[in-house]
Amino acid sequence: MMLLFVLGYGQDIYSRATYFGQANPNGACGYGEYGRTANDGYVAGVDRPYKNGIGCGKVQDKRMHTRWGGGLVVVATDFGMGDRTDFLFPAKTYAKMAQPGLEAELLSYGVVNIEYHRVPCTFRGSNFIVNIHEATRYPNYLAIIITYNPILYDVVGIQVLQEETQEWKPMRKPFGAVWDLENPPRVNGGYRLRYFLQASNTNAATWVESPTLIPANNSRKGADFELAIKL
Repeated sequence: MMLLFVLGYGQDIYSRATYFGQANPNGACGYGEYGRTANDGYVAGVDRPYKNGIGCGKVQDKRMHTRWGGGLVVVATDFGMGDRTDFLFPAKTYAKMAQPGLEAELLSYGVVNIEYHRVPCTFRGSNFIVNIHEATRYPNYLAIIITYNPILYDVVGIQVLQEETQEWKPMRKPFGAVWDLENPPRVNGGYRLRYFLQASNTNAATWVESPTLIPANNSRKGADFELAIKL
């Protein structure tokens, strides 16, 4: 699932950042090619903000402590760890932090000091977006990816409604932003899901049910669905 990064509503965290050649389409979040192109390609592999995949898709606002002084908003699409760094940028993203004309000089420094915080996502609108993972095999297996989360809440749980009993069945988070369920409930029309949202800077948490149904067939694999989730 995709989100923008800021940790604690404007509470800056001090860290370091480095760079590599280009973003990995096989990144730990499970986004595939979208992990390279999201947010116009301004993406990052992250360490502390990754949080076992909960941080995937979140947007972070960066500022540098050096004379280059640039700022940048990036989205986390992979896990990345370096020498006491929290952010591993593609070279394009790293250079964007520099003031015009100083890109090459900034790139000559392999690691720089930064400060960052999480901010709301805006680059794809105001609704959550869920993608039906290509591994889905109806009716035996359902997998989804949260590719976009516009609010400062983390999705820490997802459940599927079992229509016959009106009970909620928990999904598993096997890796990254992927949630799955073997032998999902048989449904008419589509899966009804609810999401457990937890504020990123407090213990506030709540279940929110989406009115958007996830199709219970194999024809929509790979498709995105907007969820009008409101707190």
